[in-house]
Amino acid sequence: MPSYLFWIFSTIMLIGGAAVIAFRNPVSSALSVVTCFVGLAGLFVGLSAFFVGIIQILVYTGAIMVLFLFIIMLLDLKDEEKRTKSLAPLVGGLVLVFAFVVQLIGVLSKSPNKSASVLDQQTLAAAATHFPAGGKIATSLIEGRLPDVHLIGHTLFTDYNLPFQILGVLLLVATIGVIALSKKQAE
Repeated sequence: MPSYLFWIFSTIMLIGGAAVIAFRNPVSSALSVVTCFVGLAGLFVGLSAFFVGIIQILVYTGAIMVLFLFIIMLLDLKDEEKRTKSLAPLVGGLVLVFAFVVQLIGVLSKSPNKSASVLDQQTLAAAATHFPAGGKIATSLIEGRLPDVHLIGHTLFTDYNLPFQILGVLLLVATIGVIALSKKQAE
């Protein structure tokens, strides 16, 4: 990825993230999250993770944000009234930002400066032994191709199946809760 594209997409993400906090209107904040997701998808595409970038747009920007906007509009949230500003939240926020910067500097200063190993035919063939013989993933690895989509699906539905199911149930419960809350307000 050329460095100028990295900086463009990173700037888009930072502006979207700052706008989420800056906007008072919940719909505007949700649309700012969409901007942040688009920048993230651009970074994924720049890293040659095309499937993850497209899924980022389709799933998060398309489906999840539509769900969030539906819930926000269903709750009929109004703009908050202006309150007197207190110094405590500002000081707390600055302390958190400072702690984050210190942690980031600590992690980046101790990170090894290594590059990823080259994926040659022998490395891929050795990795094929970890998958069932004759399967699509093992066959692709033996042929020297990296089956990104199949590897993501295999990892998601074998190693992370329970968290994936729990996330689906949590989204369902949240949607039902919002509908129940909005029905009580209507009555």
